[in-house]
Amino acid sequence: MAAKHGNLSIHSENIFPIIKKWMYSDHDIFIRELVSNGCDAITKLKKLEIMGEYSFPEDYKANIQVIVNPEEKTLKFIDNGIGMTADEVEEYITQIAFSGATQFLEKYKDKTNEDQIIGHFGLGFYSAFMVADEVHIDTLSYKEGAAPVHWTCDGGTEYDMTDGDKTTVGTEITLYLNESSVEFSNEYRVREVLEKYCSFMPTEIFLSNANAEQEYETIPEEELKDDDVVVEHIHEDAKMEEQENENGEKEMVEVSPACEKVKINKRPVPLNDTTPLWAKHPNECTKEDYIAFYRKVFLDYKEPLFWIHLNMDYPFNLKGILYFPKINMEYESIEGTIKLYNNQVFIADNIKEVIPEFLMLLKGVIDCPDLPLNVSRSALQNDGFVNKISEYISKKVADKLVGMCKTDKENYEKYWDDISPFIKFGCLKDEKFCDKMSDYILFKNIDHKYLTLKECVEENGGSLEAAKDAKEEVKEEDKTIIYYVTDEQQQSQYINMFREEKLDAVLLTHNIDSAFISQLEQRNQTIKFQRIDADLTNTFKEEIAKEDEEAIQKQAEEIKSVFQKALNNDKLNVKLEKLKNDAVASMVTVSEESRRMQEMMKMYNMYGMDANMFAPELTLTLNANHPLVKYVLEHQDGEHTNLFCEQLYDLAVLSNQPLSPEAMTKFVARSNEIMMLLAK
Repeated sequence: MAAKHGNLSIHSENIFPIIKKWMYSDHDIFIRELVSNGCDAITKLKKLEIMGEYSFPEDYKANIQVIVNPEEKTLKFIDNGIGMTADEVEEYITQIAFSGATQFLEKYKDKTNEDQIIGHFGLGFYSAFMVADEVHIDTLSYKEGAAPVHWTCDGGTEYDMTDGDKTTVGTEITLYLNESSVEFSNEYRVREVLEKYCSFMPTEIFLSNANAEQEYETIPEEELKDDDVVVEHIHEDAKMEEQENENGEKEMVEVSPACEKVKINKRPVPLNDTTPLWAKHPNECTKEDYIAFYRKVFLDYKEPLFWIHLNMDYPFNLKGILYFPKINMEYESIEGTIKLYNNQVFIADNIKEVIPEFLMLLKGVIDCPDLPLNVSRSALQNDGFVNKISEYISKKVADKLVGMCKTDKENYEKYWDDISPFIKFGCLKDEKFCDKMSDYILFKNIDHKYLTLKECVEENGGSLEAAKDAKEEVKEEDKTIIYYVTDEQQQSQYINMFREEKLDAVLLTHNIDSAFISQLEQRNQTIKFQRIDADLTNTFKEEIAKEDEEAIQKQAEEIKSVFQKALNNDKLNVKLEKLKNDAVASMVTVSEESRRMQEMMKMYNMYGMDANMFAPELTLTLNANHPLVKYVLEHQDGEHTNLFCEQLYDLAVLSNQPLSPEAMTKFVARSNEIMMLLAK
C-alpha cells in the first residue's frame, strides 16, 4: 500500500494531556488495557476458527508476550490474535476508538477523585499515551492475502501508516516510554502490574527481558516436548556406592541408574492462571483447591474458616468466592478485601457500591461481566442493576449461614466467635440480611453454651412470639431481661453470684455488641438487655421481715453518711442490703442507660466532647450480713473506720472495672498499711 499521513479524527488537540492528567493516579492501568485488547483479539480469532472461517497453524498456541527493554526504554505487547488490515487500522485506531475515547474523556475529565470512573475501561489502546512519547503498531490480519501494516503516532494529532514487515498473524505494539515513565521498562515493575491486573486473564501471558541472557534447564529425555529447544544431550552413568550387606561385607551397590538427560532453553512460565477457581463449578473444587487459592490471592498463611462459591447465570452473570477469614480480635483490625473482576480482568478492591458494606469484612473475589464499568461510582450507587447484584450477594451469604446452622450446627457454633462480628455488622447494615439471620444468631452463655435469641428469652421466662405480636409499647417492668457480660475476668464476682442463684447471662465482648443489642431491642419490643452489674435484683437478697425494715433503713442512712464522709464524696450513692452471699462485703452497680450513653460517646467521639461528661454513676451496695460491714456500723467513729470504708469501696470498684492510676496507688499503699496493722 502507499504510505499515508493523516490526522486523527478527534475534536480536541489537547486530548493526550487530558489522558495523562486525568488518569495519572492509575497510570499503570495502560498495561491492563493493552493486555486486555490482546486477549480480545485472540478470543475473536478463536471464534472465527470455530465458525470455520480460519484454521490455526498446527503449532498455534494462544499467548501474549510482554517484552521490556530497559536499554532502549521500550515496552512491547505482542499477541497472536486476529490482527488488522490497513482499513481496519484506519477505522479502529484513528477514528471510532479515538472518537469514543474523546467523548468518554469529555464526559468525565472534570470528575474529582471521590467520583472516579470505576475501572477506567474504554480508553483501550490510547491509554498507552499516558506513558509513551511515541507508539508503533505492527499488525498482520488473519485474512488471506492481507498485507502487514506499520502505524506510528508521536502523541500529537497526526499519524503515519506504511507497509509493515510482520510475518505472523497478530499485533505488536511498541511503546517508547517518556522520561517520567521509564519505570515500565523494568521487568520487576511490569511483573508487579501484570500480577495486579492480569493474574487471571483467559490467555497465557509471558514476560521477558529483551536483553536477558538465555537461561537453561536440564530435564529427563522422556519429558522432552516438541517445542523444546535442545542445546545438548547428556548421558549420566549409573551412580555406585559402597554399602555393607547383611553379612557385614562391603560391596558396591547401584543407587542411581544410568539415564539420558537433555539440556534445553528454559521453558517460559506464564504469569497468569487462565482458569481461576471461581470460574469452575463448585463440584470440581476440593478443600485443598480453595485453601491454596486463598493463600495465593490474599497472601494469608492462616486457613479460612469456610467459604461461599457464588455461581449465577441468570438474570445476570456472576461468579466468585467469598472467604470467612479467622480473625484474631485482639491483635488484628477487622478489614477484608473483596477483589472485583470483569471477565477475569481485575478492576478494583472493595467497590462498596457493588459489594454490600458488611461483606468488606470478608476476603474474596467477585467476577461480574455484566457490570457497567464506564460510569462514575455515584452512578453505580443509584443503578438498579447494581443494587440487584448487591442484594443477590447478600442473600447468598445469608443462605449459606442459615444452611450451615441447620445442617452443621456443630461447626456453626465452632465458627461463631469468629463470624459473629461480621453477622452482627450485616444485621445493622442490611435489613433483609437481618430478617434472614434473626433466628440463627447465637449467644454464648457463661457456661460457654450457645443459645438462640428465642432460647435466651424463654430461659428468662419470656416469649419472642409475644414480642412479634406486641402492638403497643411495652412497659419497662414487663420486658424480659437478658443479662450479659462484657468481660468475664473483670465481672467474675457477678458471674459467680449468678451461678449460685442458677441464673444465666450471655457473653457480649465485642465493640459492635452495644449497637447490636440496641437494634435487637428496637426489633423486639418485649426484651431488654442489661449488663450483669447494672442492678441487684431481689433474687440475690434475703427477704427482710417487716419488723426489721425500720432498723435496716436507719442503718442504711448511717452507713451512707459514714462512707460519704470517709470517701469525701457527698454525692456517692450507697445502699445497704442483706445479700444471700455472705462472702461478698461490697459491690458496685452501674446504670445501664448512662453506661450505654458513655459507650456511644466514645464510639462516635461526638464533637470532641469529653466522654467522661457522661460517666455512669456507680452505686455502692454493702452487704449487711458481712462482718466488715457490721464492724463499720458498730464503729462509725473508730480509729480505722475510714481505712475500712476506703478499702471496701476500692475492692467493690475493682471487681467491676480497673481503678484509676491515682486510686490504684492509694489502694496499694492502704493494703500495705492494713497488713502492717495485722502484723502488730
